[in-house]
Amino acid sequence: MKVQVLNLDGTAAGDVELSDDVFGIEPRTDILHRVVTWQLESRRGTARKARERSDVARTGKKFGNQKGGGTARHGDRKAPIFIGGGKAHGPRVRDFNPSLNKKVRALGLKMALSSKAQSGLVVVENLDLTDAKTKALAGTLAKANFGKKVLVVDGDAVNAGFARAARNLIGINVLPAIGANVYDILKHDTLVLTRAAVEKLEARFHG
Repeated sequence: MKVQVLNLDGTAAGDVELSDDVFGIEPRTDILHRVVTWQLESRRGTARKARERSDVARTGKKFGNQKGGGTARHGDRKAPIFIGGGKAHGPRVRDFNPSLNKKVRALGLKMALSSKAQSGLVVVENLDLTDAKTKALAGTLAKANFGKKVLVVDGDAVNAGFARAARNLIGINVLPAIGANVYDILKHDTLVLTRAAVEKLEARFHG
């Protein structure tokens, strides 16, 4: 598939041929859902366990008479109502470490790229800026009309001047090609790839 290449200000700068194996497959909702769920579950930390009645080291001896004391009935000091007692219905240890086949992960990334290729993909020549200032970059992006939520993916490393200028712009996120992932691609309205990013992403699957 042939796509027009733009400069950052939106002017034409040639075209590039995108691989149909990476940018031209039909997206499937179930695959994308599985990969996004796997990503979000992998971010969760292990829940810490609270000590309950059976875990607290206190005597199990009944410390008062069942009747006649004028107070409520109690069995032992491990009860949750006492200081030092066990936690009632405390959190249990849960380790969120789901597994997902590498082929499914790779397929999900291809489908995410393909969905943006259908609507929401922009290929730019590079991220070089004559004036690496936030205000200047904001004006350039407004002229290009890329949208409100934009993910910019560069090659091996993100252009330092562009990354610095885009750091305080709301809705603009920047990643190197190795960091491209399904969740971030789908979360943004527009995916902006440099020529170097296209080469790296295609080599990632064909290599």
